[in-house]
Amino acid sequence: MKLFCLPYAGGSKTIYYKLKNAINSNIQLEPIELKGRGSRYDEGFYTDFEDAVNDIYLKIKNKIIDDEYAIFGYSMGSLLAFELYYKIVENGGKIPKHIFFSGYKAPHCAREKEPIHNLPDAGFMDEVIKLGGTPIEVVENDELCKIVIPILKNDFRILELYKYKKKSNPIECDITILSGSKDTLTFEELDGWKMHSAKNTKILIFEGNHFFINNNMKEIINLIETTLL
Repeated sequence: MKLFCLPYAGGSKTIYYKLKNAINSNIQLEPIELKGRGSRYDEGFYTDFEDAVNDIYLKIKNKIIDDEYAIFGYSMGSLLAFELYYKIVENGGKIPKHIFFSGYKAPHCAREKEPIHNLPDAGFMDEVIKLGGTPIEVVENDELCKIVIPILKNDFRILELYKYKKKSNPIECDITILSGSKDTLTFEELDGWKMHSAKNTKILIFEGNHFFINNNMKEIINLIETTLL
C-alpha cells in the first residue's frame, strides 16, 4: 500500500519524515516534493494551481498502475489531493483506496479571508505566523526568511487564486476529514466535504490549532494504519 503525502503551503516533503519513520512498514509512505523547495529548489514556482496538480500527477502516475494506494493532504495539500483525484480519473487511472483531507475546508466553500500573498513581506509573515506553524527561528533569521518567503508567497498565491469548478461525479472512495479543535474552520466547512464523496465520510477533530498534526502524531498514525491495513 502506497500513501502519497502532499504538504501544506511552504512545506517540503520533509514535514512527513517523522510519519514515514514511525508508520507500519506495510504502508510505503511517499512524501511529494513540490517545485521551488527542498530537492526541487532550482525548478522555479508553479504558475497556478492546475500547474501544481499536473506536476504531481506526472510524478505519481506510473506508481499507481499496479499498486493499491491512498492520498494524504494537509491544508493546501488537501486541495491538491482533491484536484489530483479528478486528474487521475480524467486520465483513466485507478482510484485511491482512501483520501485523508487535513486542515482544509470543503473545496466549494467560498473564501472569506482577504488574500495575503500580495502583502509586503513583513505584513505577509505576520499573517502566516498567526496560523501557528512557522518557527520563530525562521522569522528572526534574515537568511532563512529570504528563502522561505518567496516559496510561501507563491503557494498562497496559487491557493488564493484557485477557483472551484463543480465536478460531474463525487469521489468514489471513502474519505476522512481531520481538523484541529482550535483551528478557524467552521462545522459547515468541514461537514461540506460530505457532498464530495459517494462513499463514507468520517470527520475527526484533534486537540490543537491548524498544525494539530505536530501534537497528535501517534493518533494520526494509528488512524492511517487502521484505515489502510
